[in-house]
Amino acid sequence: MERPASFTARDMAPCGPSEPGSATLRRLAARIRLRATEMVAIQGFGYLGQAFSSAEIFAVLFGGAMRYGHDRFVLSPGHYVIALYAAAAENGLLDPQALATYGKDGALLEAIGSERTPLGDLVCGSLGQGLSGAVGFALAAELAGEDRDVFAFLSDGEMEEGQVWEAAMFAAHRRLSRLTVVIDANNSQVDGPVASVTTLEPLTDKWRAFGWRVAEVDGHDVDALWRAFAARHDGLGPFVVIARTQISGRLRAIPPTVDGHFIKLDTALRVAITTELEAALA
Repeated sequence: MERPASFTARDMAPCGPSEPGSATLRRLAARIRLRATEMVAIQGFGYLGQAFSSAEIFAVLFGGAMRYGHDRFVLSPGHYVIALYAAAAENGLLDPQALATYGKDGALLEAIGSERTPLGDLVCGSLGQGLSGAVGFALAAELAGEDRDVFAFLSDGEMEEGQVWEAAMFAAHRRLSRLTVVIDANNSQVDGPVASVTTLEPLTDKWRAFGWRVAEVDGHDVDALWRAFAARHDGLGPFVVIARTQISGRLRAIPPTVDGHFIKLDTALRVAITTELEAALA
């Protein structure tokens, strides 16, 4: 089998006419972060860093790169569901008033997503399971002859799970060209920096070796992300976008000493974050 290509966003063709525009996508990313901050502020702690690192990814996907409701969407790391809630509320897929119930006992909008999550086609709780489900969706669509893409969102910490690589091997074996994975490579997990727990690099070379086409981009650059997703059909076989991000979302308001995996949001930090995001939207 011919070895799949590896390239950066600079190598890809310009976006198509359906691109909503850089300014629109950047504003959507800021709105996602603001919504997430409001949700976490209710209890004063939560998975805010995950929304901050992935905001541009969700903005691009829900801003037009994915045909939500037609294409399949899999959220593998369930604690990232806060970003899904925020993106859905910004795109009219979820009543914004429901966000006030985030993380409360018995609420439908759980702090860690599950099979009860009212969005997406598969939201996983235990880490490392999402790609297997996405492979199943992609294979089913291929066998049924459906014009349907499958998008799977994974975190870099999940690369420590063997199930991810089993699914990756099978997807490449079946040349599932309608399957696209995006990895939020923010180098953060509950035990500290991912690189201090398990050596994942060279991540791009690993996915290539497993038979995937690979794009590695700045995950906070909406143009680079859009071009990456637009290139997903440019070859045969599954496609993965490795989005290099920061758990702080590059917000100046977040001190480097803050535990980005599970942020404790006191009043001063909430005000600083909100002020910065509102200034970006002004």
